[in-house]
Amino acid sequence: MSTFMANKNTVDRKWYILDAANKPLGRTAAQAAVLLRGKHKADFTPHVDCGDFVIIVNADKAILTGNKLVDKYYRTHSGYAGGLKEVPYRILMKEKPELAMTVAVKGMLPKNSLGKHALVRLKVYSGEDHGHDAQKPVAYEQA
Repeated sequence: MSTFMANKNTVDRKWYILDAANKPLGRTAAQAAVLLRGKHKADFTPHVDCGDFVIIVNADKAILTGNKLVDKYYRTHSGYAGGLKEVPYRILMKEKPELAMTVAVKGMLPKNSLGKHALVRLKVYSGEDHGHDAQKPVAYEQA
């Protein structure tokens, strides 16, 4: 008996919707990372991109626990001296909640080409409307 190894031709991709309303941002991001990577499937193969498409709606209604709204910062650096930009999460969650969710999911994916390909399949929206009805996405219930 041989072990089944998936490849890019045998991967069956589905579309899932995660609702982030009144749920911690990190919990939603962790579940999205599992779905994007394909670890929930029985035929998961570590070296193959076998994940599904994930649509996250209501990213603006995700909550941050503790003092993260005040203490946590989104930081970017241009590479030049003095090129550090810091934005507190209380401002980031008001202005760009999609970016906050995307950054959280990106940090939970592998730092290689598999992670980059998985992040392309992530769609994040701040409201209820997502525009992917033609793909017939299924609501995924988080634990």
